[in-house]
Amino acid sequence: MNVDDIVAEKIAAARARAEREKRRRAALAAARKRGLAIRHAAKLREANYRRTYPQKETP
Repeated sequence: MNVDDIVAEKIAAARARAEREKRRRAALAAARKRGLAIRHAAKLREANYRRTYPQKETP
């Protein structure tokens, strides 16, 4: 092996590592987005329920 081969291997490994990290970040972002959507939907359902069935005020 010469130096050019070693450098080429290192570059290929770095590209593969960068691609893996990119896919990982995309998966985490998608999961975060789904979680926020679920949380927001629950908040809207709760607000709608409170508007539809208001609680009686106690003196």
